[in-house]
Amino acid sequence: MSKNPDQRLGGRVAIVGTGTRAAIKVVALCEPNSIRARYYNELLVSLRAPEVPVYQPSEFLDMLKKERVEVVVVTCVDSLHDAYIIPALEAGVRVLTEKPMTTNVEKCRNILEAVQRTGRHLTVTFNYRYNPVHELVKRTIAEGKIGQVLSVNFEWLLDTVHGADFFRRWHRQKSNSGGLLIHKAGHHFDLVNWWIDAVPETVAGFGRLAFYGDEAGKKHGWAKEYERARGSEAAKDDPFSIHLESDPTLKGLYADAEGEDGYYRDQNVFAPGIGIEDDMSVLVRYNTGATMTYHLTAYSPWEGYRVMFNGSHGRLELEVVESQYRSRSEAAEMSGLIHGTEPLPHIGDVKVTLQKLWEKPVQLPVEVDHGSHGGGDERMFNVLFGPLPGQSEEVGDASKQSANEQDGAMALAVGLLANESFRTGKFLDVKSLQLPFKRSYGLCKL
Repeated sequence: MSKNPDQRLGGRVAIVGTGTRAAIKVVALCEPNSIRARYYNELLVSLRAPEVPVYQPSEFLDMLKKERVEVVVVTCVDSLHDAYIIPALEAGVRVLTEKPMTTNVEKCRNILEAVQRTGRHLTVTFNYRYNPVHELVKRTIAEGKIGQVLSVNFEWLLDTVHGADFFRRWHRQKSNSGGLLIHKAGHHFDLVNWWIDAVPETVAGFGRLAFYGDEAGKKHGWAKEYERARGSEAAKDDPFSIHLESDPTLKGLYADAEGEDGYYRDQNVFAPGIGIEDDMSVLVRYNTGATMTYHLTAYSPWEGYRVMFNGSHGRLELEVVESQYRSRSEAAEMSGLIHGTEPLPHIGDVKVTLQKLWEKPVQLPVEVDHGSHGGGDERMFNVLFGPLPGQSEEVGDASKQSANEQDGAMALAVGLLANESFRTGKFLDVKSLQLPFKRSYGLCKL
């Protein structure tokens, strides 16, 4: 098998984990919950594909050998990614993993060492790189239209439907997800690394649980007393609750499956014991001298993001309003959001503004797709697995931007150090993580 990370993925594919992000052609599933596995086998049959065998996590290596797997797609709980990435690399199988690549520095080191030991790479699915609007930003900066990037200001807003969802499922514990700076902001940190072609060097941050959780929920008057929404009278009129039975996919994957593993997908976002932050500020300095100020809010009335690049010859501004507001009656409607197949309601504008020094601002023409991560998912699959029947092959910008393990580690490093800075109050250097990079990447193990 080729060791070239840019070669298109294909052949016999196995998926590890069958949550809502696993939906491609497979020859095997590795999933401990038989109900969720059956749901995806029924989906395959509905798409006129054959039913595939299901393996337990303990049978992973047997699955690779018996099913002659050529590509593994890892979509399980974030903290478990390394348990499949490393043995797959050692078995000579190509690996495609959901972001984040992993959740702590030890696991990250182990993955990077496995890459060096085996000479094989993995692909990290940073699908936001494939969004045409983000490609426009990359191209504009690369063409030097604002000169050298000197500073970046980045604000990401999750509304009280999408943002709340991280606080009712497994993501609400850092032991599972690493927190939102790892699970969610990893996308954003990778975008900045990619946009400005730079490597982060120093990180600091502040973060807290300011809105969700029992203490803040009671303080601000939003908390209701229940453990999980299913079967709760108190949850029926709670706009922060989710009702699994109202959506066929959520019902099939979670409500019907919870009896087997005890996982509740609809927990109270104002319950005690939540271990992640919902309000985070981060400061980053890069090897180019540029700095970034970043803020993530998980309880906004509208959803979207703003990014501003200040350059030596001008300024570039990106503003995306994915949803202008959410009403109480819409709060429980999670289908399009969960499955990534539908745009959010009340779509707003997408603007990219270029203003050179001493000149009027210019609105750049944008190609907008409000569903599926701004069109990124479809284009990413086209690049990684080839076009579907009737599609053209991606040969432009999208074909050149897949991310590997070093990109995954650099996005992870910012989140890891920011989390540590929350605890210590210190500025921290990426080199302190002692990640075993090749020297060509810009950082190496000291």
